Amino acid sequence: MILEPQAQPGLIRNSLASADKPWTAAQDAILSDEALAEARRVIGSWQGYAPTPLVALPGLAARAGIAALHLKDEGGRFGIGSFKALGGAYAVAQVLARAASARAGRHISAEEVATGAVPDLVRAETVTCATDGNHGRSVAWGAQRFGCRAVIFIHQTVSQGRADAIAAFGAEVRRTPGTYDDSVRIAAETAQAEGWHVVSDTSWGGYTDVPRHVMQGYEIMATEAFESLPQPPTHIFLQTGVGGMAAAVAALAKRRWGAARPVIVLADPVGAACWAESYAAGAPTPAKGEVETMQAGLACGEVSLLAWEILRDHGDWVVTVPDEAIPGAMRLLARSAGGDPAVVAGESAVAGLVACLSADGAMRGALGLGPASRVLVFSTEGDTDPALYRRILDS
Repeated sequence: MILEPQAQPGLIRNSLASADKPWTAAQDAILSDEALAEARRVIGSWQGYAPTPLVALPGLAARAGIAALHLKDEGGRFGIGSFKALGGAYAVAQVLARAASARAGRHISAEEVATGAVPDLVRAETVTCATDGNHGRSVAWGAQRFGCRAVIFIHQTVSQGRADAIAAFGAEVRRTPGTYDDSVRIAAETAQAEGWHVVSDTSWGGYTDVPRHVMQGYEIMATEAFESLPQPPTHIFLQTGVGGMAAAVAALAKRRWGAARPVIVLADPVGAACWAESYAAGAPTPAKGEVETMQAGLACGEVSLLAWEILRDHGDWVVTVPDEAIPGAMRLLARSAGGDPAVVAGESAVAGLVACLSADGAMRGALGLGPASRVLVFSTEGDTDPALYRRILDS
């Protein structure tokens, strides 16, 4: 175990999954090669688009007793600091295209919205969402870029630094009582009353189209990583939240490699373990107790139903990650451990890495981690709250 001993991570197997489970028509309606191609065409045309780096970490791999460790570093994505830029803003473009088409009585594409071809048709629209920080920042950035209004709801524990970063893109930020899941409900109720468009990264009964677009944007991150790897990974470790990102990566891995896909391991914060509860129960199940974790972007008590449709069949394990292990992993990346390149990774970015590096003894055996393993992880945010990041590193 590379990290300092902390509260022992828990490991839960998903008894519903197996590598030979087929990719179904219902799953293809959520994420498909055709939808990915459209997302790549649209997002690839945006000013500032560039693939983020895939970083080889041979020093950490050697210390972990595995053959290779690669990290996809999303800290520089579109200058807003996280992979969420791919999902929220893309969904905003799709929502505005649909609204503009209804106003104009003709089809208007997301590309037309993104290039500013129909400003009068989108100016009157308002998009909204609830956020732990990064998704709302992406929605606000997309709204500013495409020319509509944004109102973003944050819950009581979102840092002021993240609230300010959202407001910097011209959005109105409203703080709500309760948890992330409470803010999701408040945003949806307000949007219904005001006639706004909800651009959420989680899905629920009757609300799936927009989160599907969000997840389609996330697949670009997975595509870039897979295309850059020298060999296919044997294991992919993915932090969860509602599960949209993890589902997008797992979906592309399944479509690309079929029954030979990597082992998919999810990483849940101990204080927001909705995927651990769901895998244990064999059905979507809320996290127990008060949802509270320093991994702010993962502080979600309920799984996304779209993500469940995919990760039910194609996610193999979940590891519960204690908050106490997070600062050590952030420092390990920042301080170029073993001569590896330094990576700036925020507190919501390293749970997957922690799950891999914390695996010891029986857990390594269960996951099949060994000297031949090739592991892929995703650092999903940089220092999106620089002051908080520095406090954690210096603590």
